[in-house]
Amino acid sequence: MTQSKGRTLAPDEILAVDQIFDQDDLDWAGVVRGWLDENVREQIGDWYLEGTIPARELAEGLGELGVLGMHLDGYGCAGSTATQYGLACRELEAVDSGLRSLVSVQGSLAMFSIHHWGSEEQKEEWLPRMAAGRAIGCFGLTEPDVGSDPAGMKTRATRDGSDWILNGAKMWITNSPVSDVMVVWAKTDEVNEKTGEKGLVRGFVVPTDTPGVEVPEVKRKISLRASITGEIVLDNVRLPESAMLPKASGLKGPLSALSEARFGIVFGVTGAARDALEEALRYTDTRIQFDRPLSSFQISQQKLAKAFGQYSSITLTAAHIGRLKDSSAGVRPEQISLGKMVNVDTAMNVCRDLRALFGGSGITSEYSPLRHAVNLETVLTYEGTHEVHQLTLGRAMTGINAFAN
Repeated sequence: MTQSKGRTLAPDEILAVDQIFDQDDLDWAGVVRGWLDENVREQIGDWYLEGTIPARELAEGLGELGVLGMHLDGYGCAGSTATQYGLACRELEAVDSGLRSLVSVQGSLAMFSIHHWGSEEQKEEWLPRMAAGRAIGCFGLTEPDVGSDPAGMKTRATRDGSDWILNGAKMWITNSPVSDVMVVWAKTDEVNEKTGEKGLVRGFVVPTDTPGVEVPEVKRKISLRASITGEIVLDNVRLPESAMLPKASGLKGPLSALSEARFGIVFGVTGAARDALEEALRYTDTRIQFDRPLSSFQISQQKLAKAFGQYSSITLTAAHIGRLKDSSAGVRPEQISLGKMVNVDTAMNVCRDLRALFGGSGITSEYSPLRHAVNLETVLTYEGTHEVHQLTLGRAMTGINAFAN
């Protein structure tokens, strides 16, 4: 018996989650989504398979759109709210996590570090060009043997007269092979006033064409393929005193930037889940099996209903954290950790579960859920692994630091 079809509801309609955002913010998100639909969406599957992305071309377009460093004030940046930036990240990651990573590393890591910790000269030199997408930045913290414990970094900056000499290597650096400027973190011989130990961490603004700098690309990635990833190799790189970020002292510098990037992830991954849901709804409505659309089967509706609930939950979490960040009280690190931990894991599971509705077609680049799920494996790892955020929350709940136990 053929049943008549009633009205269908989009992912944001069932719980009316978009009603918690201001209309101006939603209009802005619509502008970002429209630009991405026109310039990126049709090509992203091919870029993923090719293992690359036209980063420079996209950076200029995204700069013209106004999303690069949009949450910063001045120097060509829009000074938007955290929520507006989060909604832009949602639209970017709805296309691909690699695209959101390009924007996140540019604005929340490299530009934020210069904006928050840099000198006026550093800001004037780099931020306007980076906001316009005419210069691409990267952020060098992670090393080949140092990930979750940045205090163990081996990259060193030593004094030589009035100059600094940098030696070391950074790994898994988004944008590095196409970057014009790097924010590199290194240990110095300075004494940390809090601990009394040598090895105070400092940040340096390093033009990529500086002698002694190499940025080889990382190949053969399975995840986050529509993103350019590389290393930073520093071999006796001589820098003037003016290259050091004067206001950054210790790990507070890089960790503050990481917190900014994690906030974008909290919002961004909801876009991946939403896109997987929209794609699954379209596919199951048109795919006919046993003379019925796939969407008419109970198991299909069970999977869709579960995914709707999970998507609504993580969107509400992101919206709340956005409001906290925009409030006078601000947002605490453990709140960001909660959002990153729960939202990434949930979005990844949504995309995995929905992939099954596509059958064999679901493993091709024609449909997005599996690509999103594989990308989110990387998002689960970077900007603090899932386990690190669990321990951050555990410390907040119990008062006990279990990182070293």
